[in-house]
This record gives sequence, structure tokens and C-alpha cells, in this order.
Amino acid sequence: MPDQENLEQMIHQLYNRHYLEVYRFLICFSGNQNDAEDLTQEVFMRVLNNSSTIPSLINVKTWIFSIAKHVAVDHYRKKRFSSLFNDGFFKQFRSLEKEPNEIVEQNELKELVHTAISRLKPHYRAVVILRGINEFSIKETSFILQCSESKVKVDYHRAIKELRKKLDMKSVEVIENANG
Repeated sequence: MPDQENLEQMIHQLYNRHYLEVYRFLICFSGNQNDAEDLTQEVFMRVLNNSSTIPSLINVKTWIFSIAKHVAVDHYRKKRFSSLFNDGFFKQFRSLEKEPNEIVEQNELKELVHTAISRLKPHYRAVVILRGINEFSIKETSFILQCSESKVKVDYHRAIKELRKKLDMKSVEVIENANG
């Protein structure tokens, strides 16, 4: 185990290297900036508390994301969110180059996707966030979620199928409301 000074330097480097990705994952999972900040802090506290295992790891990033997944699930269980995404998450994506009607359409589409993702089962939601949004490999996702690679493939396929169903149903509702 490294001495105290080297340990602090190593933790500092890990934090600087991975905190933004961990934060993005947690904001996608929680949908709340304040919660994501607190959860990110919790992740790195756990990294610090388990620092004796860091040197023996092959891929530190997947280990950190595994911790982040556990922190997010623990938080989800404690809070029992009705929705893991809130309106604030997607409102931060604005484009100054687009016409106002394009921005409205883009925001409506994001809201539809937001709602569909928030209605997925937590495991499907985690797979979609890790694979689809954070672009982790199947192997990395299986490590983070602590399941087999084939389960990741199947769950991702099912989650995308479920998202398509939810989005198609919403599209029909929008068209019916526009025509009504």
C-alpha cells in the first residue's frame, strides 16, 4: 500500500481523471444536479475508503463506475423516486444556432425521450445510460452492473425495444391531440 502522500496524490489524480464522467452518469441516473453532486462525492469517498484495492485493479475506471452504480442504486432505493429524471436535465441543452421552432421541436423530442427513459425498469435504465449514453462496452457494462455480458446484450436490446414502443405510443398521442 502506498504511503499517505502517494495515496493522496493517487486519489487526487483518480478524482481529476474520472469525476466528470461519474458526475454525468449520476446526473443521468438521478436527474438532479444536487443529488448527482452528492452522489459523486459519495463515490469518491468509497474509492478513498477502499483505496487499498486500487493498485491491484486492471481497469480502475470500470471499478469506479461499479461503485457509482451501487451508490446510485442505493440512493434510488432510499428515495424511491417516482421519476429518476426531472425537467431540468434536458433543459440545459440549448442551441443558439437553431430557429425557435426547431428548438421547440427538439425540446419536445427530448421530453418524449426523457419520459420514456424514466419509465424504464431501473436495470434497463442503467443499461441504456451506460451503453447508449456513456458508450461503455458490453464488457465494461457487465462489470459495472455485475451481470453477464449476454444479460447486458439482452437487457439493452429489450430496453431499446421498450423505448421504441413507448416513443411510438407517445407519437400517436401527439398526432391524435394535434388532430383533435
